[in-house]
Amino acid sequence: MNWRNLPPLSSLRAFGAFAETRNVVAAGDALGVSHAAISQQLRALESHLDVALLDRSGRSLALTLAGERLAGALHIGFGAMIEAAEEITGQQETRPLHISATPTFAASWLMPRLPSFREANPEIDLMIDPSPLVVSLANSGIDVAIRYGAGVWPGVEAEMLLQSPMVVVAAPTLVGDQPFEDLNAIADFPWLEEFGTSEATNWFKRFGVPKAKLGMVQVPGNLMLDGARDGQGVAVTVREFVARDIAAGRLRELHVEAQSSDGYHIVTRPGVQRKWVKAFTTWLRREAALTPEARS
Repeated sequence: MNWRNLPPLSSLRAFGAFAETRNVVAAGDALGVSHAAISQQLRALESHLDVALLDRSGRSLALTLAGERLAGALHIGFGAMIEAAEEITGQQETRPLHISATPTFAASWLMPRLPSFREANPEIDLMIDPSPLVVSLANSGIDVAIRYGAGVWPGVEAEMLLQSPMVVVAAPTLVGDQPFEDLNAIADFPWLEEFGTSEATNWFKRFGVPKAKLGMVQVPGNLMLDGARDGQGVAVTVREFVARDIAAGRLRELHVEAQSSDGYHIVTRPGVQRKWVKAFTTWLRREAALTPEARS
C-alpha cells in the first residue's frame, strides 16, 4: 500500500460527508464545522488529486463520475473504520439494532409479534426498515435482514426461519366459486402487485404475469393484502400470511407453487455477532416455532 498517495484525511472526511448528504451545509453539520470549511476542503481535495470531483454547472453541487467512484470507496472504507472503532470501544453493543425486512413481512409477521420481544428486552432499541430493496449488509449498518428465497446469497450467513410457498389468492366476492385450470384463466380479473422488489418478484419472473384485462395496480404490501380481502384484485403472496383468510373463507387459493423450498431466512454478516443480534435472532426462531395455540 502506497501511503504517500493517500490524500489528506481531513479532505477525505469532508468529501465523504458531502457524498453522503449531497449538501455542504448538512455535511458541515455532520462533522461539526461550517459549510465554508467543507467547501474549502472539497476544493483542496480536487487540487490535490488534480481531478474534478464535483460538477458545479447546475444550481446545486453534483458528483462527477470520478467523484462517484471515490464516494463509493470512501463509503466502504470509512464505514469499516467506524464499525471497527465502535466494536473495539464497546459502542457497537449499545447502538440500536437495525433490521431490514420486506414491507409484507414487517406488517404481517414481525410487527404483530414484536411486543413480546420488547417486553423481554426493553433495553434494546430497534430500527426497523420495511424496505422492498435487497440491501447489502456490508458496512450498511444493518444487523439483521429477513429475506425471502432459497437462502443462497453470497457473502452472508442465511438460516431458514419460516418456509412457505407463494400462493395466488382472491376474495370469493371477486372470483366466485368457479374452478380455474391455469393462471391465464384469471386474466379476466384485476390484479394487485406489491410495489418494488418483493417476495413475489421471482414468482412473476418464473410464471409471467397474465395479461390482466382490467389492469395491474401496484401498492405497498400491507395494502395489497387488504385490497385482496376486500375483493379489489387477485394477489400473489406468501401462503403463511393468508392461511387464516383461506381457512375462514375470506380468500380463495387459486394457485399454489408446488414443491417450493423457498421461505424467509435470517440473514446476518459472517463472524461473531454482538449480543443484541443474538438476542433478536434467538427470539425470531422461538416465535417461528410457536404453534398458533401457544401464541394466542
